[in-house]
Amino acid sequence: MNQTGTSRSIIVRLLALIAMVFGALTLKSAYLVLFTTGTFHQEAGNFVPFVVTFNGIAGFFYLIAGFGLFKQTQWSVRLSILIAVSTLIVYGLFGLHVNNGGLYEMQTVIAMAIRSGLWSVIAVVAWFKICKAK
Repeated sequence: MNQTGTSRSIIVRLLALIAMVFGALTLKSAYLVLFTTGTFHQEAGNFVPFVVTFNGIAGFFYLIAGFGLFKQTQWSVRLSILIAVSTLIVYGLFGLHVNNGGLYEMQTVIAMAIRSGLWSVIAVVAWFKICKAK
């Protein structure tokens, strides 16, 4: 593999690992908030159920996309774009919830900003490094 191909491979694989770790952490936190009554659930405060449910489901797709990105597959790029777009849509719906006086925690605002930004970056980089490079 030439230097450009190696560089492309390392960047995409690093993003893939980040996606998979992020997916595992997302699944864990969604489970703890939605299905337990312990400290983690209580510390979640005024969580927004549709956002946490979406994030929990998305966590599975983060893992799948991460695996595909690690293998540098075309389908993983499309999945990454879908994750980014759907996360931005849910973030927008969350904004409407807040605008309409719904209860929320600032940590949700921050977490959704991070998710939106991370998956937007992953999708764009994957597009250029996998799709455009072939």
